[in-house]
Amino acid sequence: MIPIRTCIFDLGNVLVFFSHERMVQNIVLASGASEQAVRQHLFEDGAQCAFETGKLTEKQFHTQFESYTGTSVQIDQLRLAVGDIFELNAPMIPLLEELQSAGVRLVLLSNTCVTHIEFVRNRWSFLDLFDDITTSWEVGALKPNPMIYESALTQAKCDATNCFYTDDIEDYVTQAVSMGIQAQVFRDAQTTRETLRSLGVPLAPAAE
Repeated sequence: MIPIRTCIFDLGNVLVFFSHERMVQNIVLASGASEQAVRQHLFEDGAQCAFETGKLTEKQFHTQFESYTGTSVQIDQLRLAVGDIFELNAPMIPLLEELQSAGVRLVLLSNTCVTHIEFVRNRWSFLDLFDDITTSWEVGALKPNPMIYESALTQAKCDATNCFYTDDIEDYVTQAVSMGIQAQVFRDAQTTRETLRSLGVPLAPAAE
């Protein structure tokens, strides 16, 4: 059995649940822009992708949004509208704490923007459990681009084969496996716990 030294976790729909629909509605309410304009700008014209790959700063995102929609909204209001889209996946937190206590290195690997990661950091404390946070906006590449996995593996500080990764998107897990990482599509905290136990990580069994 190859020992697991580092666990790499996705953020969205693994540690926190999120809703792009909620983001759209938040922005509509904050700015007065039409729902159609918000969707067009964020997703069809690629503003969200540009934001998540670091091609736009928060200030540039704000300026472009106002210009495209013809609206005026304070940057702090837009920041809150973009960021307030998360709900904590509470059963994952004890698992992170146990892994840290067991001496397993923790790395976050997420397609996300600065606004989202800072909102999560300010709302909950679980990011403090991580030894490193690897994000698409800092690396300049989105999963499943190998570049972002390579960045996370550098922070893992061990061989890919000694890493475990979980993500809710199968294509992202497939890419991880192709790079030698032991990986699993995320289902829930209990399944992840039992998988890690089967790989030899010293964790308590899942509660019945």
